[in-house]
Amino acid sequence: MITAHVESFEENLDYLKPLLPIHYQELALNQDKVPLSPQFDKYIAAENSGELLFIVLRNAGELIGYFIGFVAPGLHYSTCLTCQMDIFYVHPDHRGSGAGFQLFKFVEDQCKKRGVQRLFVGSKLHKDASWLFERLGYSPVETYYSVWLGD
Repeated sequence: MITAHVESFEENLDYLKPLLPIHYQELALNQDKVPLSPQFDKYIAAENSGELLFIVLRNAGELIGYFIGFVAPGLHYSTCLTCQMDIFYVHPDHRGSGAGFQLFKFVEDQCKKRGVQRLFVGSKLHKDASWLFERLGYSPVETYYSVWLGD
């Protein structure tokens, strides 16, 4: 049975680390130029200040997915507590089971408990999950563009 939980990022780092390369290989752009090298200390500092929302999906105790978001007043809208998604992932073996819906319904519930008024999430266009957010009733609001400017 798949369950969702708010857990400590720092305490789960050793369990999270094996999933990050799988997530990176599937979704990251410019992998030939930008290696996976998370600033774990920044995540831990955000968690310690109460600004990190770390939610895990577990199947019989095994970590199979996660959501990481940052909770703070909006930079342009200081009166609006906002959760900005950093990353989310559901292991491919558990997609199609409703795990993504379960994850984001739990994210919504936890955001509401924290007093969050607005939640921003996103989807990579080359591995599109927009259908998930549309089925959850989210509205598209912006498209990001990227260009490699390095060497």
